[in-house]
Amino acid sequence: MTRAGVPLVRHARPADLPRVAAPAAEHAAYENAPPPPADLPRRLEGLLFGPSAPRLRCFVAELDGGEIVGYASCAPELSTWDGAEYLHMDCLFLRDGHRGLGIGPMLVEAVLAEARALGLGQVQWQTPPWNTDAIRFYDRLGARAREKRRYSLSAC
Repeated sequence: MTRAGVPLVRHARPADLPRVAAPAAEHAAYENAPPPPADLPRRLEGLLFGPSAPRLRCFVAELDGGEIVGYASCAPELSTWDGAEYLHMDCLFLRDGHRGLGIGPMLVEAVLAEARALGLGQVQWQTPPWNTDAIRFYDRLGARAREKRRYSLSAC
């Protein structure tokens, strides 16, 4: 799985999805959001591996023994202003005790490589303004922040 203790970052496989659900729930709790639905692994399977897949891409950081300690997910999106597609990184999360070890940059690099493979010139994402650790991390990577608020409306 890993070389000399370095986590392996790879595309998620169907068997990984129950093990991705736990860090996804931790991620939601960290951001004070409602927990993911109980059937999250099934939903992710449809988006990642279903008939119209892949609508979503997911990378996992796996340690020796198969423990998933982090993940990043992304999906192609469109920018009307640019008249171009970009890759939207929806989630990047590392479990407690695994931050600051170089795994985050490995996951970001996997997302950047996916953008290049898809012929997309940019990756975009957002983080809550109170998440100063994430902001410092993204700044160290050389990312540029754009000030916006995220809104949502229920369509149901």
